[in-house]
Amino acid sequence: MDTRTYNECVHQWSDPLYRFACRCLSDSEEARDVVQTAFTALWEAREKVEPDKAKAWLFQVAYRQSVNAFRRQSRLVSTDLLTEDSFVAPAYRRPNRSLEEALDRLDNQARALVLLKDWEGYRYEEIGRITGLSETQVKVYLHRARAQLKTYLVSVENVLS
Repeated sequence: MDTRTYNECVHQWSDPLYRFACRCLSDSEEARDVVQTAFTALWEAREKVEPDKAKAWLFQVAYRQSVNAFRRQSRLVSTDLLTEDSFVAPAYRRPNRSLEEALDRLDNQARALVLLKDWEGYRYEEIGRITGLSETQVKVYLHRARAQLKTYLVSVENVLS
């Protein structure tokens, strides 16, 4: 991958990577760090990464960085202490509050799968490459995540609020 191709990747994939990281982490500053780390890693591995595989490679790095950041956040901050003002509102299209709360109830892998498929529109095969799962595992885990979302979203407390 040459410098021109790398710059094209940055131009083409920085916004989708940022949206993905924001939704995974609910923290815009941490999401920026994840995106920067992903592009730094791409630059360092530019000789090994084929240009047509750069998208999956970047999302795989961002996915792993998001998981690590989520684990760090979980260790550092008790979720009981968080308030609505704890997070910066990212500058992108946001789902409604009930859907956000439902997504927040999913574990990080399930949330990432839902976001990659339903929010970003990736195919099962691409999600498998990004997450390191087989296509069958992606489908099964995504089905389970959607079932959890459905259970939460159709509960009486959430329909009436």
